[in-house]
Amino acid sequence: MSKENIVLAADHGGYDLKVILKDFLLNQGLDVLDLGCHDLKSVDYPDYARALAAAIKENKASRGVLVCGSGIGISIAANRHPHIRAALIHDRLSAELSRQHNDANVIVFGGRLIGTDVAKDCLKAFLNTEFEGGRHQRRIDKMS
Repeated sequence: MSKENIVLAADHGGYDLKVILKDFLLNQGLDVLDLGCHDLKSVDYPDYARALAAAIKENKASRGVLVCGSGIGISIAANRHPHIRAALIHDRLSAELSRQHNDANVIVFGGRLIGTDVAKDCLKAFLNTEFEGGRHQRRIDKMS
């Protein structure tokens, strides 16, 4: 079985958490495509959301992680792409439900709002939870 590829991107407000989550993903044995940003210099979050959406569309990764200061802007930018279902997550249950009911393919964090241990726990739940399908699939079909 091949390793899952995960794409990761953040703006300057999410940079610190992105670095931590990248190490976490690598330690889970996953391949990580890091699209930046690569320092604390101010950048525009829509550019990183667009790059992540393109990487998923081009099958460079199956799922993604986005981080900005609040998580709000980058999730709005990501969800403009029809093949992206980005969920802004603050706790483990919402991470699980985003996968079970919404088949989210991108998890989003607010780097200035969530603790690193909570973010790791949420990311682990996101990665390990399967989509339930069934009645949820018809709802996903209406969004795609």
